[in-house]
Amino acid sequence: MRDVERIIEGIDTLRPIAYVGDKVMKIVSNPDCSFAELADVIKYDQAMTANLLRICNSTYFGLRKKIASIKQAVAYLGIERVACLLMMGNSADNLKNAQEGYDLNEGELWRYSVSSALIAQDLAEKKHLSNIPLLFTAALLKDIGKVILNTYVQESFLDIIKTVQNRGLTFIEAEKEVIGIDHAELGAKVAERWNFSPAMVNIIRNHHNPDKAPSDDLSIPIVYLADCICMIMGIGVGSDGLAYRYYQDVVDRLHFSEIDLQKTIANFREKLRAVEELVDVSRGDW
Repeated sequence: MRDVERIIEGIDTLRPIAYVGDKVMKIVSNPDCSFAELADVIKYDQAMTANLLRICNSTYFGLRKKIASIKQAVAYLGIERVACLLMMGNSADNLKNAQEGYDLNEGELWRYSVSSALIAQDLAEKKHLSNIPLLFTAALLKDIGKVILNTYVQESFLDIIKTVQNRGLTFIEAEKEVIGIDHAELGAKVAERWNFSPAMVNIIRNHHNPDKAPSDDLSIPIVYLADCICMIMGIGVGSDGLAYRYYQDVVDRLHFSEIDLQKTIANFREKLRAVEELVDVSRGDW
């Protein structure tokens, strides 16, 4: 078992979510927030503005009119969606590298994280939830712990696989058994270090254990289901992708019909190529 405290110190090697990211989340968590408040946060950051406009003008959104300003972006996409795009851009640097321990090539973790976040957003919109930016960001960052744990998983991979096979554990349970901490718990500690809300910390910590969510809380089940949908589509299926536990009762709690989920998958498959462009244009300096 590794020195867990030393592993946790690896959080400091990540590029922190910029101050503006924390400000954006606080602004959109207020139901009475306005465009002016959001614009005031980003209008003096030329790089952030330029990259946000590049994303808005990508084929993913397919807007007929080119977006030329933050004001136009909010007018076409809304405050919540623009906030989500800002968080996506802010997280790019940490997620785009290869994660050999999880058998993910360069860009694969980032592509998966973006896909998971967009699907979670779609599911949350279907349920008319009020905390969509929080869910989007939690889905986007839920595997941030893999970036730190990657080297340790690579070094202990055979022991982890043997533990999975011999004891019937999931990959994440075997991570904790062999290394001393799993990527979800480590991701929660990252979120705490970055001063995200307790709600987001809880989603990241339990995104593989949705049965721990209170019966009236749909946040963790939605992020979990978005993860499952990505797996079904073959997105982000690394070395750990086939050793997870499926919670049918948790999915049933969301009351999505089979047709609802088929539509979500079909709509996303149509946009998958555009998502890859979305990932590419998000790799600039923020």
